[in-house]
This record gives sequence, C-alpha cells and structure tokens, in this order.
Amino acid sequence: MQSENRVFDDIVKVLNGAAGTLAGVGREAGSGARERAREWLGGLDFVSREEFDAVKAMASTARDENDALKARLDALEAKFSAQSTVSTPTGASVD
Repeated sequence: MQSENRVFDDIVKVLNGAAGTLAGVGREAGSGARERAREWLGGLDFVSREEFDAVKAMASTARDENDALKARLDALEAKFSAQSTVSTPTGASVD
C-alpha cells in the first residue's frame, strides 16, 4: 500500500511540474508576442497620445488666431468700403 502512494505521489509531482512548465512556456510565448507586436507597431508611423494632444492644441490656437484675423480683415474691408463710397463723387469710378 505504501508503494502505491509513492507512485501516485510521483505522478502528481510530475504532473505538477509539467503544469508549471506549460504555464512558463505560455507566459514566455505571450511575452515574446507582445515584444514582436511592439517592434512591428514601432516601425509604423504612429504618434504618441502626448504628441497628438500637443498638435491638436496648436491647431486649435491657430484656428482661433485665424478667426480673429478674419474678423479684423472683414472690419477693415467694411471700413475701407464705407470710406470709398463716401469720398467718391457720384458717377466717378475708383481705379
């Protein structure tokens, strides 16, 4: 009876070792796959989130400045148009 328990104990130890080895192989395969994916994605022209946010903020600032300059230009054009109609006598053309 004692020998039977020892055989079962040895089988359990072998199976436990095999399970640990398989788990280690799985972890190693997952780690290797993640590393290969990082290398592949690193070769592509992706930008980081920080870079994207910085460019987005710059574009927003440029858009706001563009709108302000457009409003100033429209005001100057309206002022020039009003001055040219007032200072030009009727029937005269402006060249």
